[in-house]
Amino acid sequence: MVRQLTAADSKRLLAHFIALSEDDRVLRFGQRTADIVIENYVRGIDFVNDAVFGVFDSNLNLTGVGHLAYLPARGDDEPRTAEFGLSVLDTARGTGVGSALFARAAMRSRNSGVGTLYMHCLSHNATMMHIARKAGMDIHRDYGEADAYLTLPPADSASILAEMFEEQVAVFDYALKRQVRHANTFLESLMPSL
Repeated sequence: MVRQLTAADSKRLLAHFIALSEDDRVLRFGQRTADIVIENYVRGIDFVNDAVFGVFDSNLNLTGVGHLAYLPARGDDEPRTAEFGLSVLDTARGTGVGSALFARAAMRSRNSGVGTLYMHCLSHNATMMHIARKAGMDIHRDYGEADAYLTLPPADSASILAEMFEEQVAVFDYALKRQVRHANTFLESLMPSL
């Protein structure tokens, strides 16, 4: 389940990015990235104007994160563009987490008046290239980097309702995982006394 994140999730978001290997940090940020740079990146995320999505495991750790940043509009008549960045922990690869995050970001983009969804990555980032091809994105490669573009249809009532439903299911899933985690913690605290 893909849930929209808020500023309250910043610590988990930071833990996710810090847990990325050095190679994965290069794939996500385009260069070697020190912890302090990641801390500044997380601190600078605009949760009001951007959309950040996450997939949580049963321990409430973020296994995948997608950041949808809205680019400034060129004019009143021009459709908006949004850029999407993605990271998935090695332990969650191959499970569809990246594709689910991309689908959620595409739906949010469509429903918020974005005409073009854009991804920029290193051209050897096989996972991002796979997601882009699977989504039917127009891919341009140049000097070891790649830009992928997807033209989105306008929002309609079905897309809006689908996004609302998916968010509610994700919120319920997160609450259920949190309750199970609290129950397990409580039971573990009783174990020494038994």
